[in-house]
Amino acid sequence: MSPPFVRTGPLTEAASYPDWAQQLLLDCHAAKRRVTGHELYLRMRDAELGPMAMQLFLVGAWPVVEQFPQYMAQNLLKVRYGRQRGEDMARRFLIHNIRVAQSHAEHWIAWAEACGIGRAELHAQRVPSEMHALSHWCWHICAHDPLWLAMAATNYAIEDATGDWAALVCSSGAYEASFAPGARRRATRWLTLHAHDDAPPWEALEIVCTLVGTHADPSTVAALRDAICKSYDYMRLILDRCLQAEVSRPPASPRKAFVQLG
Repeated sequence: MSPPFVRTGPLTEAASYPDWAQQLLLDCHAAKRRVTGHELYLRMRDAELGPMAMQLFLVGAWPVVEQFPQYMAQNLLKVRYGRQRGEDMARRFLIHNIRVAQSHAEHWIAWAEACGIGRAELHAQRVPSEMHALSHWCWHICAHDPLWLAMAATNYAIEDATGDWAALVCSSGAYEASFAPGARRRATRWLTLHAHDDAPPWEALEIVCTLVGTHADPSTVAALRDAICKSYDYMRLILDRCLQAEVSRPPASPRKAFVQLG
């Protein structure tokens, strides 16, 4: 049995985690960068993303935002209080973040409305079928795979990449300025929350390491690497498909959001 892992260093430093986890982060870095540095986010940052791509993105990514509390609820069913330290950590984390994820869904709706997209459009999901791959993957792994693998694919991989790309979009101020002054705060609330809170994915990584132990066998590490990279690849699939809506079009000039939120 692998020796138990207890973190002693800072939460958000890779060196605080077992050697196998540090190598895992390195192995997954390229797949993550293909998401966090994607052209769609660069154009969004500069307020140059066309309205068709923006609509596809907000509608196509909505199922994952909406269902994220349900992914965590499925993982919560796998834990038993007092059975082991990692499960107790996961229980506290999941119970807290289910409520947080619900508020994030409300902020996403506000963002969509500021871009002229109503709730009916979000729920109708009239998007290319491949854009549903990420939500299907998240649902499958949380329903059928062990806690440590499911949390790595969702609470670590998706939340970690999301924090990075949200920070990129918020880095220049151009995207926020593209909304009417009275709408800016509410329209960008989802983005700013994710851009300034990097703790949750690291907390998830700590739970994964606590469940797996200080030493992980190669098959466990390989399963984690495959699951994390698959989440990144499905995220990128959404982004690539959105940009296809802008093929043969020059970058859109900065536009002003036309919905005034209270």
